[in-house]
Amino acid sequence: MAQPTTAVRTDLAPTGTLRAGINYGNFILATKDPATGESRGVAIDLMRELAARLGVPFDVVAYTSVAAMVDAAKTGAWDIAFVGIDPAREGDIAFGAAYLEIEATYLVAAGAALRSVDDVDRQGVRVAAPARANYELFLTRALTRAELVRAPNADAAFELLASGKVDALAGLRQALIGLVDKLPGARMLDGQFMKVPQAIGVPRARDAGLAYLRGFVEDAKASGLVGRAIERTGARGVSVAPRVSVP
Repeated sequence: MAQPTTAVRTDLAPTGTLRAGINYGNFILATKDPATGESRGVAIDLMRELAARLGVPFDVVAYTSVAAMVDAAKTGAWDIAFVGIDPAREGDIAFGAAYLEIEATYLVAAGAALRSVDDVDRQGVRVAAPARANYELFLTRALTRAELVRAPNADAAFELLASGKVDALAGLRQALIGLVDKLPGARMLDGQFMKVPQAIGVPRARDAGLAYLRGFVEDAKASGLVGRAIERTGARGVSVAPRVSVP
């Protein structure tokens, strides 16, 4: 792909350092080793590669919730952010194409009558989800009969299911797999209600940087960089996003 221009570097690293907003609440994208402090994950690999191509150092701007990271788009705290694409976020963030997709489904408690994702959107069914998560934003638009119960974070959403206050917990498949053992008899429903598209976003009005990112992401998918990064996580329900043409 083309070498980055001065305009691209000004958009993506205006301080001379690529400041990348990364949500450690999504462990598929990024985790930190508690012993060494080393970060790893798909977002980390892409950040390192992008910084190398720009010829600049990088700095992780860490978050534990996607809501806080999205809000920070208005403050100039980061230059790029690894975040799920959703229309509700497009007022402040411009997105390139997705680099990966994560399956989202439901977890239910033992004895639940619900069998598949198609059973959920019914009168009287209550669904928990962390507020402002990508799949919560989607369900706000998609559910027409079931009641969506928003929790402040993923742990609180799980507690709603564990305490019997809701009938289903919405979440990313890989995250829900890790919760099955915490609730005896719990199971994931067959199917998925969406694939959450993850992209690299930039604050609005950074057109040169956004155009470069589009080419970078397609190159990262085509070269196998994204696929190898996913494999290293060992995550299930995660796939490389379909390739798209770049103008």
